[in-house]
Amino acid sequence: MTSGHHSRVFGKRAQEHILILASGDKVRHMTVKPWMAALAFCFVGVFSIGYLLATSYLVLRDDLIGATMARQARMQHDYEDRIAALRAQVDRITSRQLLDQQVVEDKVDKLMEQQMALTSRHGKLDNLLDRAESSGLTGKDAAAADAQAQSPAQSYAPEMKDKHASLSGGAEAIGKLLAGDSQPADAGAPDNSTLAYVPSEETVGDRADRIFSKVTLSLKAVEQDQKNRIDQLTSDAGNAADTIEGVLDRFHISVPAEAVAAKQGEDSAVGGPYVEPESNDDFNNSLAQLDSALTRLEAVRSTAESLPFRNPAIGKEITSPFGNRRDPFLGRLALHSGIDFRFSPGERIRPTAPGKVIAAGWTGGYGNMVEVDHGNGISTRYGHMSEILVKVGDTVDRSDVIGLAGSTGRSTGTHLHYEVRQDGHAVDPIYFMNAGLKLATYIK
Repeated sequence: MTSGHHSRVFGKRAQEHILILASGDKVRHMTVKPWMAALAFCFVGVFSIGYLLATSYLVLRDDLIGATMARQARMQHDYEDRIAALRAQVDRITSRQLLDQQVVEDKVDKLMEQQMALTSRHGKLDNLLDRAESSGLTGKDAAAADAQAQSPAQSYAPEMKDKHASLSGGAEAIGKLLAGDSQPADAGAPDNSTLAYVPSEETVGDRADRIFSKVTLSLKAVEQDQKNRIDQLTSDAGNAADTIEGVLDRFHISVPAEAVAAKQGEDSAVGGPYVEPESNDDFNNSLAQLDSALTRLEAVRSTAESLPFRNPAIGKEITSPFGNRRDPFLGRLALHSGIDFRFSPGERIRPTAPGKVIAAGWTGGYGNMVEVDHGNGISTRYGHMSEILVKVGDTVDRSDVIGLAGSTGRSTGTHLHYEVRQDGHAVDPIYFMNAGLKLATYIK
């Protein structure tokens, strides 16, 4: 009884909700089940939430769009400001580059002018060096072991060539800056330091200034070296000319007029219209002084080379000196007017200086004799020759053979009778030969 009651209670089904719709005579009903109510409730909730969200979006959208537009406007303004700043910076850099390029071009032009001037000076000085070399002052290619006996100007040419190459390297390096080379190599830099590594923040103008200053210092060093060498050459030329003039004075031989004029800084055979000098700097004055000194040296050297200062028989034995001696044929005291040198029969005889043959033939006790006039009242005689190879009027040089040794005339054996005459009077040839030893470094 009890169990049956419980079964009816728990087994009773819930009542369903019925929705009745009446329209006139028509009556409709719809049973609303629980799941349908739940579904309707959920739909209403979702719709309400969506409506609220849409309403909120519509309300807040204008604010979001305004903020976004304002942010984009700020970004655009910042971008435009940055572009303007970059353009201004580019303009400044371009202007500075143009200015630096102009500065570099000016410095290159100035450097090339200085280098051309140096090259021109070197050409003038090279000509003077050739003259100095021919005058016996210097030898460009002499060995370093002879440095003590040579002029300091001896090594000038190769050293100047190296310095010119260095200066050319400096000009080339500055030129590279015009092409945008920020780190030029230092291989051709003056003094191997001009074109060293340059920090990247250094401008083209700064590098040009640094390179130009170092090249300029190197150029000044070369100019000073040139001037020192010119002064040394001038001093050497003056000393050599003084030495030769001293020898000429000792023999009462007049110094050439051009040598006197050069010593006094004048010239007796010049002329032309007056034109303002190219420059009046110390270097050109030094060149003028060197030119005058070399002109003087060449004049006195030419005179000395025309005189019989050399030994006619180098290495030969002197069998009879100049002066009074016992005559080999008469046995009494007599003046021997020359020096006798022992020769082998047929040996070649050469004059001791260039000149003109004024006698060639048999001449009394001289036998076969040749006399050569050397100017300045000085002549030389060569006697006792077995054969004469020149004739009167011939012009002979030191390398010419004028005859062969023999024993003609008043002679007791094959030898050369060598005689020096000044103004017609016999003088001791040994004086001339000793003077020749003193002048050996200045005359050929």
